[in-house]
Amino acid sequence: MHGIRFALALACTIWSGAALAQDVNRQRVDVALVLTVDASGSIDTPEFQLQKEGIAGAVADPEVLSTIRSGRNGRIAIAYVEWGAPGGAQLMVDWMLVEDAVSAAAFGNAVLQAPRSIQSYNAIGDAIDLAVRLFDVCPCQPTRRIIDVSGDNPDNRSHHPAPLARDMAVAAGITINALAIVQDGRLGAEGKPWLVETYERTVIGGFAAFAIAANSRADFARALREKMVLEISGIAPEPHQDLAAEID
Repeated sequence: MHGIRFALALACTIWSGAALAQDVNRQRVDVALVLTVDASGSIDTPEFQLQKEGIAGAVADPEVLSTIRSGRNGRIAIAYVEWGAPGGAQLMVDWMLVEDAVSAAAFGNAVLQAPRSIQSYNAIGDAIDLAVRLFDVCPCQPTRRIIDVSGDNPDNRSHHPAPLARDMAVAAGITINALAIVQDGRLGAEGKPWLVETYERTVIGGFAAFAIAANSRADFARALREKMVLEISGIAPEPHQDLAAEID
């Protein structure tokens, strides 16, 4: 009887160890990506809906899914954050795995169904701080960690200004990319849309970091698809590549 008990205990131990190993393996992802989206008062309800639909469409896009599947682990983890008010950034969709069309649709539906948070102003630095903390509680084991900031204005009300928040994130090995929603034809000193240049100076940082322009709310989905392919693949944009598309 003692021998039977020992054999059963040993079998349970082996099974538990194997199950744990499989569970850890399922949680390995190529990228953990926090999408931080501008929900400030400058964006009305129809415009905000376009952003959410753009996110759902981008994650489910065949090219994005192909890029995800081509990774070593063939999956990524994504969380969705809304920002605006100083210290008011909120996690709206917690970490979800995306590895195929079904899981991509599930994430997109979660974003579409999430209520809009109450925000004001433009506190990008505080959104970066929240995103950094989210990596500490991510249930997955990412090869790379990326924060994706999209907005239509510069940081101006953060408790922790964006350049300082950016520098701390980069020091922790996190990459920050940006999507500037361009609302006018103003250009910066380098001939790019002024908001792209502002985000390049104050928001982006880390390995292969870049900023890209959406020429309107309706162009958000296109820009986000392009951006996600680049950041998930881990390939830095070519120096000559014009990520700030010409403004119509």
